[in-house]
Amino acid sequence: MKTLALTFSSLIAGLVLANGQVADTKVAVVDSVLVFPLQAQHVHGSSVVELPDGDLLLAWFQGSGERTADDVRIMGARKNKGSGKWSEPFELADTPHLPDCNPVLFMVKNKLFLVWIAVQANKWEHSILRVRSTITYAGKGAPTWEWQDNILLKPGEEFAERVAAAFKELPPTHSGWSEYAPRYDNMIMDASTDATKRSAGWMSRIKPLVTTDGRILLPLYSDGFNFSMVAISDDGGSSWLPSLPIVGRGPIQPALAQRKDGSMVAYMRDSGDAPTRVQVSESYDGGMSWTAARKTAIPNGASVDVSVLADGRWAMLGNDVDDGRYRLSLYMSDDEGKTWSVKHPIEYDMTKLGRYSYPSLIQGQDGRLHMTYSFHLNDNRKAIKYVVVKP
Repeated sequence: MKTLALTFSSLIAGLVLANGQVADTKVAVVDSVLVFPLQAQHVHGSSVVELPDGDLLLAWFQGSGERTADDVRIMGARKNKGSGKWSEPFELADTPHLPDCNPVLFMVKNKLFLVWIAVQANKWEHSILRVRSTITYAGKGAPTWEWQDNILLKPGEEFAERVAAAFKELPPTHSGWSEYAPRYDNMIMDASTDATKRSAGWMSRIKPLVTTDGRILLPLYSDGFNFSMVAISDDGGSSWLPSLPIVGRGPIQPALAQRKDGSMVAYMRDSGDAPTRVQVSESYDGGMSWTAARKTAIPNGASVDVSVLADGRWAMLGNDVDDGRYRLSLYMSDDEGKTWSVKHPIEYDMTKLGRYSYPSLIQGQDGRLHMTYSFHLNDNRKAIKYVVVKP
């Protein structure tokens, strides 16, 4: 499988980017391996983090389904520094009698965090954000968790005010609705005035942005509202406050990047109307408020992840097709996301049957890009794949 993926990469190295530039493959894949053998259970939504000692810790959710299967739990594996293989999988979290999904691993100073959702009533809209943390994570196997809580958010009336204002900024649309049916925008604006709806169902997916002054910005999204928000902590993850919403028609699962001038950008999956394109929003006040989301020119099939590299370049990994998840590509930008001058396909199934999605992307201490993603074949065998790229 590794040889096949690399062959496909070489075949499409000359693709033209969405901004009209020719793809330049100034990256090299130096490792590509399945974390565990292909198997029948559903495995999805991975997140990778590098620990201070150079070990890699990986999380994903696994079970007989997703939100409808109560046996779904958060699993993990460890790759010790210098080791050529991943450990046997182990459990990271399991809420009894509820599905656990969408894990996110991250470090703040020397503390390891795991954020995930417990899906109450088997509905995404009733998901509960959960968090664990520890400073005891060295060695082998699972960390020893020292603290656990729920992340409870209470967006106020300003949430509804921002939703109404943002929809006025968006281009008018009546797509998909008859003359006598409720308008999509109006339904969302009405739902935003409900204090219960705007306080529940926020879900994790992508790693947070941690600023130089220690602020944690945890990107969240809602399947109920079909847009996003950020949970912000200024006390090391002990307490959280909601930002104003990132409003649009389907901008979900945000990945955050910070420019040198301090402003922030959210790149998001498009869960709205066609054509599906990576959506983008900006913040100029530390992540508290965000511009109305707009579509970029980059095709989008599912979740994307973004990392700001040590040399100032930006990297984005995602499905840059709008009719599936059969291609997963790495984009590189040297102008903070204004243009993406390099595009390198990590996976490409020309039959369009494979599904390679929900990536996690970090830069390691070695300067290399470490990525994990769901690797699903058309015969329903599934695994998590780990790839290392030297940019």
